[in-house]
Amino acid sequence: MNTFTFHTTPNILVGAGASSKVAGPLKDYKAAHVLLVTDKNLRARGVTRKAEAAIAEAGIALTVFDSVDADAPSDGIEAATEICRKRGCDAVLSIGGGSALDTAKLVAYLAKTPDKLDDIYGVDLATGDRLPLLLVPTTAGTGSEVTPISIVKTPNNEKKAVVSLRLIPDWAVLDPVLTLGLPPSNTAENGIDAMVHAIEAYTSKIRKNPISDQLALKALALLSANIRKVYADGSDLNARSDMQIGSMLAGMAFANSPVAAVHALAYPIGEIFKVPHGRSVALVLTAVLEFNRPAAEALYAELSDVIQPGYHRQSDAADAAAFIAGIEAICRDCGVPGSLSADGVGKSDLSKLAEDAMKHKKRLLVNNPRELDYDQARAIYAKALAGRGPASDE
Repeated sequence: MNTFTFHTTPNILVGAGASSKVAGPLKDYKAAHVLLVTDKNLRARGVTRKAEAAIAEAGIALTVFDSVDADAPSDGIEAATEICRKRGCDAVLSIGGGSALDTAKLVAYLAKTPDKLDDIYGVDLATGDRLPLLLVPTTAGTGSEVTPISIVKTPNNEKKAVVSLRLIPDWAVLDPVLTLGLPPSNTAENGIDAMVHAIEAYTSKIRKNPISDQLALKALALLSANIRKVYADGSDLNARSDMQIGSMLAGMAFANSPVAAVHALAYPIGEIFKVPHGRSVALVLTAVLEFNRPAAEALYAELSDVIQPGYHRQSDAADAAAFIAGIEAICRDCGVPGSLSADGVGKSDLSKLAEDAMKHKKRLLVNNPRELDYDQARAIYAKALAGRGPASDE
């Protein structure tokens, strides 16, 4: 018998214009003063305008923290927490990408507890209470609106994670209208990141479970069917909505069946070369899939016709190869460069990348279907630098 637990966001609102309805849940929590966590660019573009108007109309006071930076730096989180406390905010709302949502999760927690951020990095170290929390993603990629995880950039440029059920928000609000302004490259890279959440959840070695499996399958079907559409035509609202739903389902899946080597190898690329997370993931994706194939062949085979409707299953070996080829085609069609060199990575950087990837051994690499050491990580980076293709153990 497979014994497992499953946790996710308890309330979800989906639909065009859904962000203008956030005042309802806030009133249910009897919120008198809300902190809005977002970034200056989104606010300048008017992305938060309808939500702000709804909050004002409901007679709820609003304080805005719009200084969120990429990768959620720890000093930004601490600054927002201090503002939340000083203004007496009793609920937190975030409208933004993964960095804004991850920031808001920690602000809602830290503002209600005496805990310090440095003391809660890791798993289940945040055990106190938090403020009511509503998250409204403006991308389709991170799935942060349904996960118990916040990724933080420390002052020494290292990415650390806070993992705690206390970070799961009360509401996830998906409004595809908010994603309409995303450039094609961001749309594609975020979408590929969401696909990887589903793939790695489905193949996770430690906590794979049937609920995550079903969510991952549906997520991967929605994402693979729509990613080329939104890359080619960013105004397709139905496709945008399906991408957001797919991203959320993938988030539910990997929150309970964690991600692995693709993410472990992507993080150092982002940290060292300032590459956006989704792009970093896409750059190493097929090389990691090829490395994992000996251990995950049967599972990859099960995904072959999910991403390629109409594909006729043959054998595990053929189907796994078809799956990886299908993922490669999506990356290619969505403009992902064929080599790490496109972002400034050279041969002299491979050892440092592999060394940093090993820092994620306990949280991420432990979930990988195939054990991976420093030398193998370096070989995968070398393959990704040479060009997309199979990774080896050399």
